[in-house]
Amino acid sequence: MEQKQIIVFLDSGDTLVDESTEIRDEDGIVLTADLIPGADVMIRALHENGYTLALVADGDTQSFKNVFNQHGLHDYFTAMIISENIKAVKPSSRMFKAAIGALDLSEADFSRTVMVGNNLSRDMKGANALGITSIFQSWTTRYPHTPADESERPDYTISEPIELIELIDKLNEELQY
Repeated sequence: MEQKQIIVFLDSGDTLVDESTEIRDEDGIVLTADLIPGADVMIRALHENGYTLALVADGDTQSFKNVFNQHGLHDYFTAMIISENIKAVKPSSRMFKAAIGALDLSEADFSRTVMVGNNLSRDMKGANALGITSIFQSWTTRYPHTPADESERPDYTISEPIELIELIDKLNEELQY
């Protein structure tokens, strides 16, 4: 399988995991949660198609381990950059730079990286500030869909996870030329 050029950073809550289904313990750790329809298919397809996937998410490490192990998806991620470990939250550049570093890449690779998320003020703003292609997933109504300013404006918008496969393939093809 040929390794693809595009690097895919994925948020978790309301991008892959339906936050409304989270069951938490007394410490706030997510024990179980449902995935957004098609999220598992999308992750597996992108991985099988040769894309490098990194989780770039705000929250507790154990929550992500619990949910991604529950759905058999943990091992599809080459890196998991979680705010608890980085001591920063998106849109901090530390989150995105940590992901690039964990993949043994450099900031020059931001131009071939995409960030997929549901939060304009965190995911899109953070990606845009570093020249990372921003993809807003508008699946949830829990967060605003209108950018507060240009720094939050996504490069692309999809409404559900399954749409990401075709978009990533298209962006990867464009990189080849």
